[in-house]
Amino acid sequence: MESIDLIRRNLRQSRDRVLSRVEEMRDHGFVFPTPNGGAHTIWTLGHLAFIEGQVIRQFMLGEPNPLAHWENPFDGADVSADASLYPPFDDVLARCRSMREETIALLDSLTEADLDRASAKAPPVEDMFETYRHCLQFVADHWYMHRGQLADARRAAALVRMWF
Repeated sequence: MESIDLIRRNLRQSRDRVLSRVEEMRDHGFVFPTPNGGAHTIWTLGHLAFIEGQVIRQFMLGEPNPLAHWENPFDGADVSADASLYPPFDDVLARCRSMREETIALLDSLTEADLDRASAKAPPVEDMFETYRHCLQFVADHWYMHRGQLADARRAAALVRMWF
């Protein structure tokens, strides 16, 4: 297996495993995962979409982040329970899905050798975003990093635990 196939698999599996945890959260989008707050489902979804745009479009390709206008609510210092600060749940979920689909389509246009291309505007953060390979794997990993918050938000909303 080439690494491009592994990245493709990781992008698809992280999408499927993370989004399966939110399908039933429409009525519980602002349930915090802990009594001390944390990232509720709507924030997590918007954050995943915003970061995907930042890493793939901005860092890797040197284009504007198509979700730059989402920076304050979805990547700011605080996670607010004020619903008026966020787009509707279905809009955030749809944008999260479309960002991942765009990333997978982009990956499908690349070759294994393309993954070693230098990113257009990588920030100076060690070697996290130096190449296409690093950026694509980061966004797959990023979704997994937030999977636990979604599982905890489900639990706080008294929804059935999901094993995979």
